[in-house]
Amino acid sequence: MREESAFLFFLPMYLVDGNNVIGQRPGWHRDKPGSRRRLLREMAELARRFHLTIAVVFDGAPDQGYPEASHHGRVRIHYARRGSDADSRIVEMIESDPNRRNIIVVTSDAALAGRVRVCGARVMRSGEFRRRLDSLSAHTAEAQPRVAPDEADEWMRYFGVDEND
Repeated sequence: MREESAFLFFLPMYLVDGNNVIGQRPGWHRDKPGSRRRLLREMAELARRFHLTIAVVFDGAPDQGYPEASHHGRVRIHYARRGSDADSRIVEMIESDPNRRNIIVVTSDAALAGRVRVCGARVMRSGEFRRRLDSLSAHTAEAQPRVAPDEADEWMRYFGVDEND
């Protein structure tokens, strides 16, 4: 086995209780589909930038745009089983994974945290994960070049866009 492959084998996988992380943002609970999409975008950027493996489990029915086991970037998407909840699905996923010591479960649910620790997984609180996402978003926003409104008009004319368009 090559040294690189051995290193990649030990990278942690984040298993995120999606509704817990959504609950960390005031007002996000009012728009479930929109908040799911925003969270997926943020996690996909985090995964891309830091070469992380992330899986998320949401409560409720699957989003039509993101069916069970689909991906958004490097984020794999799962849902609670019918008649069950995301916590049960997370425990099921941990119990079936032979590398559970490499899994970090992101949740603020004390019962779930205790259960996955017994299985051998580690836990990160949802608020800590949310702060990491927010930090990444702030860093990304700072890195974006800004164009003053008067410069934007100038650039639009340069590229042949009529101001009446």
